[in-house]
Amino acid sequence: MISRRKLLCRLGVGSAVLPFLANLPSLAMAGSTGARKRLVIVFSPDGVVRDQFWPKEAGAFKDLPPVLKPLEPFKDRLLTLKGVHDKVQGDGDSHMRGMGCLLTGIELLPGNIQGGSDTPAGWASGRSIDQEIKQFLQSQPATATRFGSLEFGVLVPDRADTWTRMIYAGPNKPVTPIDDPYQMFSKLYGQVKDRQSMRSVLDELHEDLAKVSAALPAEDRRILEDHTTLVREFERELSTQHAEVAHAEPVLEQGLIEQNDQMPKISRMQIELVVASLAANFTQVASLQYTNSVGQPHMKWLGIDEGQHSLSHESNTNADAQEKLTKIGAWYAGEVAHLATRLAQTPEPGGDGSLLDHTTILWTNELGEGNSHSLDDIPWVLVGNGLGFTMGRAIQCAGLPHNRLHLSIAHAMGLTEMKRFGNPDYCGDGPLTGLV
Repeated sequence: MISRRKLLCRLGVGSAVLPFLANLPSLAMAGSTGARKRLVIVFSPDGVVRDQFWPKEAGAFKDLPPVLKPLEPFKDRLLTLKGVHDKVQGDGDSHMRGMGCLLTGIELLPGNIQGGSDTPAGWASGRSIDQEIKQFLQSQPATATRFGSLEFGVLVPDRADTWTRMIYAGPNKPVTPIDDPYQMFSKLYGQVKDRQSMRSVLDELHEDLAKVSAALPAEDRRILEDHTTLVREFERELSTQHAEVAHAEPVLEQGLIEQNDQMPKISRMQIELVVASLAANFTQVASLQYTNSVGQPHMKWLGIDEGQHSLSHESNTNADAQEKLTKIGAWYAGEVAHLATRLAQTPEPGGDGSLLDHTTILWTNELGEGNSHSLDDIPWVLVGNGLGFTMGRAIQCAGLPHNRLHLSIAHAMGLTEMKRFGNPDYCGDGPLTGLV
């Protein structure tokens, strides 16, 4: 088995083609065996309408509730976990602790960011679970990837504070998501200086890619062709939409995004890049963050003029607000379903089945309910077969800390030596039972 760089040297080809070779089986890293496992964490804000989100009964799904209806095609690969709470206490309001402790499972550091009427706080005091998994995978040649992890966003505000960051590389080390598809594309495939004309990165690589393709076995040639086709199609979309999908210049009011009519388009473009990144083996760990804690998208494309956060503060007796919040939740579910669809449509490079067969999407939220600011019953929805859990069912847990769920995910991704995660007081009983 020849290395990628040795092949390029032998063919006299430049290193600019390396991003297109990371997923080719015949050039795989020596010692890499077995199917890849992948994790994509999706975040949407402001809690859920409980009786429209959670399945009525535990066990095998019958009829999915209205918010989850878009995931109906994936009912046999769907898992919901109710009764998994964020028990982390300490400084900060519920939105801040909900966001900063969601994936870290540990308290916020002292700080001067004031939220609501609660004690001010700073960044999280520990690493998020995706970054723990990233570090583990990157430590082994067989699972190391070009980026380790990729953090995507959709209309995440430019400002950095505890409401806008859920990924942490370590204590006091928030990771900024990239919410401009053009910027993410440039990160993945190289800088394009002239944004207006946007010459294809493939134009200058055409001859080199042809040389490489001619030296590859048939299956690798097919995978390489699929990858370049995906990139070409995305470039075509990006070149016509760059002015509209670039990072919005929102009007901000204490963390609220006002104008975001391009949100659906940005979402779909970022989803395409998530799929491309996984298919190309740029990473096995990714996140997709919609807006931020206290998120205030105005989903006018759904016929809703009010901001999401404002609606989430309305009483549960306000039928109009509950109906609109249900539509908003279903829209997010539809984007998760679209991501699952694209993963299901994409063959596993050099393996069996599709990307969805080897990927798990974890969709979550910083609150269990918006108006009560509850951190109980945090939404946890899993789609896909990448973790080996038994899918197609709703699980009712007895108020267990979410640290234990993160332990379960880490173990399923191969990090079995991890015995504690986040605040050790909340994971003494180990991973959740009954998932496999």
